[in-house]
Amino acid sequence: MNTPPSRLGTGSSGEAPVQIGALVPLAPPGWVEAGRHLLAGLELAVGEVNDAGGIGGRPLELVVRDTAADPQRATAAVDELARLGVAAVVGEYHSVVARAAAARADALGVPFLCSSAVLDALTEEPTQWVARLAPAQSHGWQIYAEFLLAAGHRRIAVATVPSVYWESGARILRDRFAPRGGTVIELDARMPPEAVCDELLAHRATALLLLVGFPEPAVSIVASVRRDRRLAEIMIGAPAGQPEFAEWARSLGDDSTGIPFLRYLPERLGPLGLRVETALRERLAEAPSFVAFEGYDSIAVLADMLRSHGSDRARLAEAWPRVAVDGTRGPIRFSRTPGIGVWQWAWPPTQVVDRDPARPDRFRVLHAT
Repeated sequence: MNTPPSRLGTGSSGEAPVQIGALVPLAPPGWVEAGRHLLAGLELAVGEVNDAGGIGGRPLELVVRDTAADPQRATAAVDELARLGVAAVVGEYHSVVARAAAARADALGVPFLCSSAVLDALTEEPTQWVARLAPAQSHGWQIYAEFLLAAGHRRIAVATVPSVYWESGARILRDRFAPRGGTVIELDARMPPEAVCDELLAHRATALLLLVGFPEPAVSIVASVRRDRRLAEIMIGAPAGQPEFAEWARSLGDDSTGIPFLRYLPERLGPLGLRVETALRERLAEAPSFVAFEGYDSIAVLADMLRSHGSDRARLAEAWPRVAVDGTRGPIRFSRTPGIGVWQWAWPPTQVVDRDPARPDRFRVLHAT
């Protein structure tokens, strides 16, 4: 599926547009709801840029390609976008897909601003062509591990499936728990959910973390654990943020609550964030996720770079360390961070939150940085 370009608010300008390629998961097996929120943020920001006069009088045009969570599809999309002459590429939600896109952008010399993917090793080697707004997985998941340890959890189980992303997450948790005398037990999420329950009991785990995709097997595992009276005291967690989206609440009902996850928002939005939140809510007809804010901020960064440095790809790639943009979630700057091969915003605000059992549509902040 190739989504037509977005030229929102371009007015009657006859100038050739400045094109930005956008990688978004809009079809299964990609997380379509995340893709929809990411695209809403991207399009809202493009519309505002154009309403304010564009880039030196030229309209900004978003050329959208659906990755469907497929790394090969993302690679082909970067190839196509490069041939079309885009100034830069932005977006993507799934880490494994973003890694493939980053590698291709690096090889082709196309600036790529990754909006939402968190895998630390976004590229195999350091590159000048790639920057990222989302925090690295090691940063966020260490915060989540400290939250668990502070709550008294020393024996946690992770239900997981083979994936570079999930394996990286499990390693981060083990590295954080081991020095504190904690234990991380890995369970194969491909076993029947009832067997997962039996394993939790056998290992005396006090928490189960879902390192799996949504809706399955996440929904089945949560439903089974919540129905098992033997596990009434066990905490379920989802560090990757699955409960952020409304589809989670619709799928699980009352079982959707009380499951802590990571989200990348401040405790209180500033004036820009509040204005964008209102506009995103109208566009989405529901509360915007942090992914929608990541999309908006991505365009805000690239628009500022394009105004200051033009649309030449090499000049844009050289400009990452000079970025200074007020985003919806705070001032955005990029730097070189140890262990991270791309230009990194270090760090977006990070929270551990859950859905309130009393009101599943409301989030409770359990921990914030």
